[in-house]
Order: sequence, then C-alpha cells, then structure tokens
Amino acid sequence: MHLFARAGRAAALRTRPARALSSAEPPMALNDLAPNPGSNKRPKIRVGRGIGSGKGKTAGRGHKGTKARQGGSVRPGFAGGQTPLHKALPKVGFTSRREAFDVVNVGSLQKWIENGRLEPSDTEMLTMRDLNTSGLVNLKGSTAGVKLLGEGEITSSVHIEVSRASASAIKAVEDAGGTVTCAHYNRLALRALLKPHKFEQMPRRARPPPRLMRYYVSDEKRGEYSPLVQLRNRRLGLRRRGAGHAAKAMGGE
Repeated sequence: MHLFARAGRAAALRTRPARALSSAEPPMALNDLAPNPGSNKRPKIRVGRGIGSGKGKTAGRGHKGTKARQGGSVRPGFAGGQTPLHKALPKVGFTSRREAFDVVNVGSLQKWIENGRLEPSDTEMLTMRDLNTSGLVNLKGSTAGVKLLGEGEITSSVHIEVSRASASAIKAVEDAGGTVTCAHYNRLALRALLKPHKFEQMPRRARPPPRLMRYYVSDEKRGEYSPLVQLRNRRLGLRRRGAGHAAKAMGGE
C-alpha cells in the first residue's frame, strides 16, 4: 500500500513541470510541422542515364537548335529574328518639352568685345545673330536660342537680346550700364533671325505659348512683354541690330 502511494507521489512530481511547460506554450498544430533544414534538398538531375530515367539521349532539350547547345539561350523578348513586339508597336507617351539653350557667360561676352569681335551700340541691341556670326556660339540646328549666365566680369556697356538670362547675368550687365531683354524665338523665328535671306517674306515672330508667357511678362526676368522693359527700351530708343536693314532687303519699310 505504501509502495503504491509513494509511486503515485513520484509520478505526480514528474508530471508537474510538464503541465507548467504546456500551459506556457501554445499547443503544437499541423501547420507548425516543417522539415529540418537541408533535409529536403532536391537531388541533382543526372541526365543521359537511359530511356527509363526520363532524361536520356537528348536530356529533355529536344532536337538541335540554340537551346539544345551548351550555354545556348536567348534574351527575353527575342522573336526568332522577326521584328519584336516592342518595335512593331508605335511609340506613345511622354515627350520632353525641355529646351536646350546655348550658354554664354558675361565674361566671354566681355572678351569678345575687347577683341573687337562684337561692337556694342547705344541704340541697337546685340542679337543672337551677332553672337552666332562672331563665333561666340554655334546655333546651327538650335531650336531654343541663347541663355546668358553671370560667370565672369563685364565692364562694357552693352544692350543685348537673348532667349533667357540668369539673375546674376542681368545684374552684371545692368551694373555695367547695359540692358538685357529676353525674347521668345521658336524654331521658325530663330531661323529667320539667323538667315533672313532664306525667306522671300519674313514670317511674323510667334508669341510665347501659355506655359512660357509667365516668363516673358516678368519684370525680374526682363521679358520682352514686361511693361518695365518696353518702357525702358522705348525711352532708350533701342532696336534690334540689323532689323531695319533686313526689312529693307525684304522689301519692307
């Protein structure tokens, strides 16, 4: 009797830690079962071991062709030599509107003036045609024009008309006693400015599109449609260099 009681107490003592452990951890479920790491590694496929293996003779590569050779593969999208789909379909989507300007610094402008390649005037504005003719820029094939930047120093008083100008360039030119006028030129207007002899009748220069009009009416940007710039040019009597001669050559007034 005592032996059975002692055995029962011993069994109870052995099972108490197990109950405490089971109460602290959730019970195991089927989705917790997983093979040991590395125990389910796929065996290497041994090819060319007879018909019964399923990988005999051609080893699953078929008969001849690029993919049957060692190292033979084709890039994604390859259509066997015919025109691929991405080339057969037309191009649609985004078209960049960013304009690429030819850059001129005020320091280079001063150097050209000192060398006699450019001659400033008190009543005429140097245009992009003058910059192109003097060799300061090369506007062949250009569709945007010239942007004036403020690198360097300028001491000569010069009146100049460009497509765009930075704030530092405007300040440098005006501090030297000159003026800057930013005028819009599209592809046709720029070609007419550079080569007026190519036209039997000079085309009218188009106004800036709505997305650019804000720039050319700004007083700070010295846009040509700014009231401040128009009054200043009228007060100084400024006009584009060669404008009268070109109009006379074309049969104008």
